[in-house]
Amino acid sequence: MRSPATRATSTASPRLALLARITAAVLGGYGFAWGVVAACTSLAVAAGMGFHDAEFLSSLVGVLALLGALLWAIAARRLWPVWAVLVVGGALLAGVGSAVQTALV
Repeated sequence: MRSPATRATSTASPRLALLARITAAVLGGYGFAWGVVAACTSLAVAAGMGFHDAEFLSSLVGVLALLGALLWAIAARRLWPVWAVLVVGGALLAGVGSAVQTALV
C-alpha cells in the first residue's frame, strides 16, 4: 500500500510535466516567433522590401513558427531540447534582427 505522500508525488509529477510542456509551448514558442519576426522583418527591409510588406510577410512566417513550436513542444519526447532550441534560437534571431536594424539606421 502506498502512502498518501507517495500518491501525491505521483499525481503531481504528471501535472508538473504537463505544466512545463504548456509553458514551453506558449512562452518559448512566443519568444521564438518574436525572434523570427524581428529577424525576417529587418532582413527583408535590408534586402530592399518596403517596411510594411516585410512586416506583413514576417508576421505570416512568425505565425507558422509559433504553430511549429507549439506542436513540437507538445509532441517532443524530452523537453530540455525544446527549451534549448526555443530560448537560444529566439535570442539569436532577435539579436540578428537588432544587429541588422542597427546597421540600417
